Amino acid sequence: MTSTVLVLGGRIQTVRKAVDAGLRVVLIQHREHFVPESAQLAEAVVIADYTDWDVLAPLADGLHRAYGFSRVVTLTEPGLVPAGRIAERLGLPGNSARTCELLADKLGMREHLASGPAADLSVAAAEVNDADDLRDFAAAHGYPFVVKPVDATASLGVWKVTDPDDLQAAADGMAALRARTDLQWGSFFHIDRFMADQYIPGTEYSVEAFSFDGRHVVLAVTEKFSEGVLEIGHAQPARISAADEEAITTATVRFLDAMGLTTGPSHTEIRLSPHGAKVIEGHNRIGGDRIVDLLEAAYGADLELWTIAWPFGLMEALPGRPEPLCSAATRFLTAAPGTVTTVEGADKAATVEGALDVDLTVTTGTTVRPLTGNWDRIGQVLATGPDTDAAVAACDRMAEAITVTTDPSTKDTAAS
Repeated sequence: MTSTVLVLGGRIQTVRKAVDAGLRVVLIQHREHFVPESAQLAEAVVIADYTDWDVLAPLADGLHRAYGFSRVVTLTEPGLVPAGRIAERLGLPGNSARTCELLADKLGMREHLASGPAADLSVAAAEVNDADDLRDFAAAHGYPFVVKPVDATASLGVWKVTDPDDLQAAADGMAALRARTDLQWGSFFHIDRFMADQYIPGTEYSVEAFSFDGRHVVLAVTEKFSEGVLEIGHAQPARISAADEEAITTATVRFLDAMGLTTGPSHTEIRLSPHGAKVIEGHNRIGGDRIVDLLEAAYGADLELWTIAWPFGLMEALPGRPEPLCSAATRFLTAAPGTVTTVEGADKAATVEGALDVDLTVTTGTTVRPLTGNWDRIGQVLATGPDTDAAVAACDRMAEAITVTTDPSTKDTAAS
């Protein structure tokens, strides 16, 4: 008998891989992300806002009665908490709703972590609403500290507050972000609550892992390149000492245990501070920024397929950490705010030795926004190499080959 999976949102590739794996698919998709092909592949497609629990709960009940799905899968951030709630409501295997909620709520994660045996992995945090709250946090915990939304993504609305002169700018930024109605994925992320986090000094990495019935297998430590709070690139494997890598991976496993994660992919962001490894945040999903493609290139690991296949016993659990086949890297592209007038060099970039992909999200006439979050980047290049130095260098050459020119006279149309 063919098994049936309920898929919440995500890419059409998820549906394709599920069908190719021999599964029947029932898909709940948001209207803004519906792809007609899904109606050809899936047993049923329902257009609905799956982040609205009042709508989703009875809908899931009815679909379960009609199609008998035995697992719920999602690979998109907005679907993680709803998937956990559906599984718990219907008594299906999967990560608990509580785990999904903690990982989606950065302040809740901090509070939970601080109250348990992995408290050393956390730092002080508090909810903040205005300049007075920021001032109080500084008085209690000092400078610098970071202000960010409790439940957003893509480095949106993140400010580093280094001294009292930064307090009002951060407070104004919070108010402005709450008022925005033009945010990408605005249907899914309603920016309201903010938090302050003690700033964690040190080099930042992310750890990509997959959990098999509570056993966490680290797949890769990803080296991250940043300018301020914005990420400008990633590379695998990270160029790091064995001792530092052990500290990072051990901290990750302790964190996942503390959060109660039992199954599927995870993406944990960690900094090696002078006081040891500290968790910035964690997610029960694949890392964004096409880290999934770096993993497949460098390790042969298709986490999208694994997320679908593992719950149905369609793959064997990994006995341990895989060895890299090569190295892989990505670098993000930016341009001055304004209207794009020319895009040149993409074909040349694709011919660089090691080039994996050129992914440009702008064309002539596109408006480039001021760089305030990851969604304001204009694309990325991906490359492989025999080692991480070579992969990073290939990305640099690819980026240098691409020129995106904008007309700055229209930049005021892109609100900051």
